[in-house]
Amino acid sequence: MENIIPKKSLGQNFLIDRNIASKIISLLDISPNDVLIEIGPGKGILTQFFFELKNTVYAIEIDKRCVEYLNDTLKKYSHINIIHQNFLDWTLEKQNFVKKELKWVGNLPYNITSSVLFKLIDLYPQVRRAVFMVQREVAERIVASHGNKDYGILSVLVQTFYSVKKRFVVSNSVFRPKPRVDSAVITLECRKNVNLGCELQTYQQVVKKAFNQRRKLLTNSLKSLFSQDDFENQPFEFHRRAEEVPVKEWKILSQHLHQKMIQN
Repeated sequence: MENIIPKKSLGQNFLIDRNIASKIISLLDISPNDVLIEIGPGKGILTQFFFELKNTVYAIEIDKRCVEYLNDTLKKYSHINIIHQNFLDWTLEKQNFVKKELKWVGNLPYNITSSVLFKLIDLYPQVRRAVFMVQREVAERIVASHGNKDYGILSVLVQTFYSVKKRFVVSNSVFRPKPRVDSAVITLECRKNVNLGCELQTYQQVVKKAFNQRRKLLTNSLKSLFSQDDFENQPFEFHRRAEEVPVKEWKILSQHLHQKMIQN
């Protein structure tokens, strides 16, 4: 186990504190019918808490060394499936998840955290609950409310589909190698029956375009999507910056753009 030297190219910082791992797993609130999906099990410090369960577990790991170690260590636990693949390329299509509650967990490499979260948006509502350890700064962005300097694209898109909470901060001293920053554990709880009233791509386009020029008023940052007539006559306050717009109001704006696209 200790012979696996963390790879900087994979953003590996292995958690070594079993108590922290136990707290993370407890936040999953596992029920008998849950299917558990672990992203990047590494050496298995979280996976070990699944040994005595009867739940089906998929642990997706990109590092061949960790896969070989886990397959050897966990071979007597037939309910735990180690998958050698980049999670960002993994799909749910081949698994039989009908009528199953999917719960997700992972100590996410800092360099792919946003990509993982955007993928979970695409997978909504197949993510009943998720518990992730992420960089503390990123956690603060995910949970930020409008009017906060940390409020941005990630805040809006994740909060649209999930109720998010920052649970606790984790010192960098419980990782090997020790990262330069602290981490935080967050939970995502699926919001039921989210209806954007438009395509997800349209919604993402509006949010990203607005925040890519966050210092400008929406009348400037969104002028390629909306007309002057829209700015003056639509029941939406365009004379604001992106960070001033609550999550619920982005739907109104995106639905209007959707209607414009249909009419044209």
